[in-house]
Amino acid sequence: MQQKRKRHEVCHYRRCRRGSRHVYKGSINTAIIRLFDLTIGIAGLAAKDLKRAGIEHVVSTIHGNSHAGYFPGAKLMTIQIAFSRTTGQLLSAQVIGNDGVDKRVDLLASVIKNQGTVYDLTEIEHAYAPPFSSAKDPVNMAGFVAENIMLGRLSIVQCSDVALKDGEYTLLDVRTAEEYQQGTIASAVNIPWDEIRLRIHEIPTDRPLYVFCQQGMRGYLAQRILVQNNFSSVTNISGGYLLCKTCFEERVKIERQLQRV
Repeated sequence: MQQKRKRHEVCHYRRCRRGSRHVYKGSINTAIIRLFDLTIGIAGLAAKDLKRAGIEHVVSTIHGNSHAGYFPGAKLMTIQIAFSRTTGQLLSAQVIGNDGVDKRVDLLASVIKNQGTVYDLTEIEHAYAPPFSSAKDPVNMAGFVAENIMLGRLSIVQCSDVALKDGEYTLLDVRTAEEYQQGTIASAVNIPWDEIRLRIHEIPTDRPLYVFCQQGMRGYLAQRILVQNNFSSVTNISGGYLLCKTCFEERVKIERQLQRV
């Protein structure tokens, strides 16, 4: 009996030793910092690093609230992801905002670490209550936008590429007239998205259309309306005017600094 017990203890010890050995699977550069009132988090390779490595990818940017907009205290955050054009595999994510950035980075990092896809983002289950999130979390929304791109429902262009193609397209601002008057991209024509069907004859058909709104949702709706009315080349500016305004302002600052040098 004692001999049998000792044999059992030896076998148990050997199994424990084997089980304590794990293969290190590497890291994906997940990090987060606090910068004054902002929180910035990243996971995976940035788009510039993917480009340098020759990895084909698509970059998509969305804006969303830290929690339900009707609950007091919601703060805007921006999520930018990069994913494979062919498989949809999520390659990187960057999040900037105030509240709730950390948990969104954790969710995105888990998908990247497990070689998940943008379709997995649409299915992520989160703890929902109005003070903490929306029914469709910003991470889910990033997945839905990427899914639309993968399925060909949405065509996007980056803000940084808009200026490089100046004069080759028509810019269509589909925000309200009041928003348009407060600022827009130079040379943009304003037709609110809910007036497009009535004013479709005003939209040029001889050049590609670059459509944008404040954050992206209305621009997507406008694009779908135009495509359904036989406009063949309609592209949505990723991130909307909110992102473009920031990009253009940063570009001006950099140019001024270079002139001083």
